[in-house]
Amino acid sequence: QVQLVESGGGLVQAGGSLRLSCVASGRTISNYVMGWFRQAPGKEREFAAAISRSGSSTYYADSVKGRFTISRDNVKNTVYLQMNSLKPEDTAVYYCAAPKNWGWSAPRWMKEYKELSYWGQGTQVTVSS
Repeated sequence: QVQLVESGGGLVQAGGSLRLSCVASGRTISNYVMGWFRQAPGKEREFAAAISRSGSSTYYADSVKGRFTISRDNVKNTVYLQMNSLKPEDTAVYYCAAPKNWGWSAPRWMKEYKELSYWGQGTQVTVSS
């Protein structure tokens, strides 16, 4: 079992930046691909970014590519999401997640993330225009 706790959300003006953090406990995250997802009001939860176990590979949704950066510190058991050039459409609850199958790659996880993931409680990001 992996427990995930997000922090760093808040209210920011369009064009601003925020850095989200996700601290994991229960198991070392170095065995896991890790990811960030988001859910806007009235919409389904969607993928934002993922990072391989070593951090050498990263994956981004087209909507955040070039503006968001995912990173990880396996010593601190922490994953980060640096969000720059924020837009009002980035407003959502942001969730940190890990696959329940620690051996999965990010592409494999994306096929079943809705049903087979550990989730944090989420952190609210609000971008004002």
